[in-house]
Amino acid sequence: MRFSSPLKRGRLLQRYKRFLADVTLDTGETITASCPNTGSMLGLTASGSAVWLSESDSPTRKYRHTWEMIETDLGKGASLVGINTGHPNRLVTEAIEGRRIRKLSGYQSLRREVKYGAASRIDILLEDTSKGRCYVEIKNVQLMRKVGLAEFPDCVTARGVKHLRELTEMVAQGHRAVMLFLIQRSDANRFKIASDLDPAYADAFLQAASAGVEAMAYRCHMSPEEIVLDASVRIET
Repeated sequence: MRFSSPLKRGRLLQRYKRFLADVTLDTGETITASCPNTGSMLGLTASGSAVWLSESDSPTRKYRHTWEMIETDLGKGASLVGINTGHPNRLVTEAIEGRRIRKLSGYQSLRREVKYGAASRIDILLEDTSKGRCYVEIKNVQLMRKVGLAEFPDCVTARGVKHLRELTEMVAQGHRAVMLFLIQRSDANRFKIASDLDPAYADAFLQAASAGVEAMAYRCHMSPEEIVLDASVRIET
């Protein structure tokens, strides 16, 4: 996924009201940007951090800039982290269509945001006359507390538990179901469920896995010009 134009760099002043962030651009201008992430963003809101923003010239937008990435350093060198939760579905779709996710290749059709379960929408539904249906739920991952180890979730997520249960029901109905963790950072070499931050999600994940729900984790190559799904990483239990 290429950005329509290179991102603008600045320094984070503060994130507040979940949806807003004040940033001083490298030009010296201080602006308010929209924050497309309603989660806790644990470890990603330190004042003074380098951030990258996209810009829109739409006359209907209240805030022209959107916060896209932040630079972090856990002691092994700086790394870019994508915080925009609106990107993962597109990134995974591009990767499937580009045949970069071997385990999800070979399906005749791909549809997004298809109704299923209890008033939910599956992120991606793959269909094939011989393979049947494959329900793919995508979760954005950005948390890293130990070098190389990406984690999800970064806070309690009742919605995430609901999705795991619905995927489990799809398996019970004879379909294939996949929970795909999309890591918007390139410094991850393994992935783990953050059971200390949400024990209920960790339990639901184990139950779903034992019922046949597949789990996959992929990291991304990050730059101010583009974000691209890069490679799979090992899931630790």
